Amino acid sequence: MNILLINHYAGSPKMGMEFRPYYMAREWQKKSNNVLIVTSSFSHTRKIQFETEKIFTYTEIDGIKYFVIKTPKYSGNGFGRIRNMASFIKACLNKSKYIAETFKPDIVISSSTYPLDNYPARKICKLSGAKMIYEVHDLWPLSPQELGGYSKYHPFIMMMQAAENFAYKHCNAVVSLLPKAKEHMIEHGLHPDKFHYVPNGVVIDDWKTANDIPKEFRALFQQQKSKEHKIIGYTGSHGPANSLNTLLEAMFELKEEPFSLFLIGDGPEKPKLIKTAVKLKLQNVFFLHQVNKDLIPPILDQFDILYIGLQNQPLFRFGISPNKLLDYMMAGKPIIQAINAGNDMVTEANCGVSIEPENVNKLTEAIIKMTKLSDDELNKMGKNGNEYVLRNNSYNILSQKFLKLMEKLITEKAN
Repeated sequence: MNILLINHYAGSPKMGMEFRPYYMAREWQKKSNNVLIVTSSFSHTRKIQFETEKIFTYTEIDGIKYFVIKTPKYSGNGFGRIRNMASFIKACLNKSKYIAETFKPDIVISSSTYPLDNYPARKICKLSGAKMIYEVHDLWPLSPQELGGYSKYHPFIMMMQAAENFAYKHCNAVVSLLPKAKEHMIEHGLHPDKFHYVPNGVVIDDWKTANDIPKEFRALFQQQKSKEHKIIGYTGSHGPANSLNTLLEAMFELKEEPFSLFLIGDGPEKPKLIKTAVKLKLQNVFFLHQVNKDLIPPILDQFDILYIGLQNQPLFRFGISPNKLLDYMMAGKPIIQAINAGNDMVTEANCGVSIEPENVNKLTEAIIKMTKLSDDELNKMGKNGNEYVLRNNSYNILSQKFLKLMEKLITEKAN
């Protein structure tokens, strides 16, 4: 089977997010399928960009083929990003016939965060006779409406809404990373039978490699452990949505208690968070730099409790599938989750405590509760999370689920 995956932000473990196209493609190719990922040369989600002087370039990463479209660089969420999107979609449309004739796809997956790539996906399907799958990461244009405050009559929002409706009308199936999004999609034209849920996942082999953590990290961890402190860890983006101010305020309330907090990563809020920690005179809070994905397993192993939080936003009623949470569960550590969402994997797996987001008192209580549990109780929570992920969220399992859907669509086409 020839599988074409269009994802503006596709990357690789070394380049940075987005990882899912890489991992899915790798698993599909193990089953003797041909995969081509169409992506943009520049994405704000990557640490390393595709280097290309040509408008269109073929390249390979670990045996996975990428068709890279040169697009302008940008920063932030302003006009530059819109220009980048427009450049990518225009080039995809212009190259639709070439892609259809040279790759001859059986399946075309449109998989960018925004829905505009469904237009070239549909065009390629019509030219090649392929089946079309719309993979939904976030609900656009609902996300910029509810998170950014845009009016539904804003020209950009209206354009995105038309693209979303077009996708639900013309796709043969939807693969959603959001478990509770089905009703929203039906309201916008999706047939109920076309909805399929395939969440984010983990690569089990990544957790079998014995990588060593940076020396400066290890020295700090050992220093705090020598004080017999319980170490709370957070890894990932330091952005407005991650509710890290609440975590710092909780640490202020607990500043006389034997806890240490390590925040590892980067993001637009990090300078403000560091200033807040200094202002509050938080002696046991440490900000460490972002690390490569392969260092996450050994770093998480140093922590006693892991924290994940999000702002209290109604958009999360459709469910969430954060990579960070899956990494936490895979690490076998107990988790404090401060998220109000349509699904709750921490409660389902019984691998920690789930509390109201942006509530300092609830977070403080949760930290104290967790640290009063015995080592056996904490280990049991961690084991529950690890076993849950192994059963439900390995890319080996998820890719097979996705592949069975594609094979079904091809069979229906043949009949």
